[in-house]
Amino acid sequence: MTENDGEAAGARRERAGWWAEARATLLLAWPMALTNLSQMALLATDAAYLGHLSTEALAAVTLSGTLFWTMLSPGFGLSFASAALLAQERGRRVGHVRAMRRTLRAGFWGAVLAALPGMVLLWNGGAVLRLLGQDPALAGQAQEFMRAVLWGIIPFGLFLTLRGLMAAMERPWAPLVIGVLAVPLNALIGWVLIFGNLGAPALGVQGAGIAGAAADTFMFAALALVVARDRRLRRYRFFGRLWRLDLSRLGKVLWLGLPISAQMLLEIGLFSAVGLVMGAFGAVAVAAHAIALQIASTTFAIPLGLAQAATTRVGLAVGAARPRAAWRAGWTAILLSVAFMGPMAAVMLLAPGALVALFLDPAAPGATETAALAATLLFLAGLFQLSDGVQVVGAGALRGLQDTRVPMLIAAAGYWALGFTAAVALAFPAGLGPPGIWAGLVVGLLGVAGAMGWRWARLSARGGLTAGRGLAPIAP
Repeated sequence: MTENDGEAAGARRERAGWWAEARATLLLAWPMALTNLSQMALLATDAAYLGHLSTEALAAVTLSGTLFWTMLSPGFGLSFASAALLAQERGRRVGHVRAMRRTLRAGFWGAVLAALPGMVLLWNGGAVLRLLGQDPALAGQAQEFMRAVLWGIIPFGLFLTLRGLMAAMERPWAPLVIGVLAVPLNALIGWVLIFGNLGAPALGVQGAGIAGAAADTFMFAALALVVARDRRLRRYRFFGRLWRLDLSRLGKVLWLGLPISAQMLLEIGLFSAVGLVMGAFGAVAVAAHAIALQIASTTFAIPLGLAQAATTRVGLAVGAARPRAAWRAGWTAILLSVAFMGPMAAVMLLAPGALVALFLDPAAPGATETAALAATLLFLAGLFQLSDGVQVVGAGALRGLQDTRVPMLIAAAGYWALGFTAAVALAFPAGLGPPGIWAGLVVGLLGVAGAMGWRWARLSARGGLTAGRGLAPIAP
């Protein structure tokens, strides 16, 4: 074989490696992305019901949403940490059964402990909203919803932990099926309890909260049943001795997961703060902001699924001490995110009005003004689609390396020091109003994406990538 033949064969192997990684990533990512969309469908169902009940009911539950999702952030962060650890342990193979069992048990304990402070705050959510200057009547209705839905926080956290386990096992289908089944279950219970159908009392917003908690409990119970009865998973005995508190492994999950939770809180806090600032420009601005944000959030579900897949694929490669495979896995997920978000950006840039029209009745009062402003905001959302996709997948790939503290600092600097500051400056001193706020988001997300991409490129390119070196396989 000549030297040229050897180079050609090497190039073919390299191309085959990229295609194989892309296929493995997509097979893992798209069920996870659809599971994320099923969670959004639960919220859409509640909004549709409550919108028909009364404007006040919809406003009250929308108002409680910021507090509710903020309280879910610790559970999300710890579940992502558990998923990263589980993937590395499975990739290591040697002694992985016991290690994965310990991590899952610690993840369960972490989910419960992380939920308790949030449940206390939500129980008193009405008082919190009143302290924040919200209308007392709406705060009272919001508290009815929160006191019902909070009972689903622990089951939902446990479901997220099990979903991370299934991702590490590269078996994302069961969470998807269960998440899809939860949508009609939530719709049925909500229809009965919100409106008082089938002889049940009409509970209004409280009924919506009960339906949400029931759907969360169903998702955990159903997935736990799948894990317990599956022939391939049964040998792991994942649910053995769940009552034992493994402080060492719990500390590892917390050390890795709390920065992820903080990063999510920073992002949620940014969009919550932007919504509050938007209120200074009136109802039309708030409605336009909500429409543009709903569309942007829907497209974001896909790169979020790719980010979850990146955590697993990178973690498996790190556990198996295959640095080249880890590098390829992260870049493959980032490139797939760009391939999806690019066309989404094009649609938002070229036809924002057509998308906005799906959410508005042209005959409704103020529809013309709202549609015009929403189209402008959606155009700006098109400008940050690529950045949003790169930053979330970059963070997911870094989680596979157990690198979470620096991404948290990047989020703090990018979202707040850069993004929020730019949003306020462009909206008020520069006089751009609501479009200035979204222009600030463009600036912030671009900064975070650049920093996350740089961090991933720097760490993944280093040699000597092996598992088991403390909490970070690569030193920062």
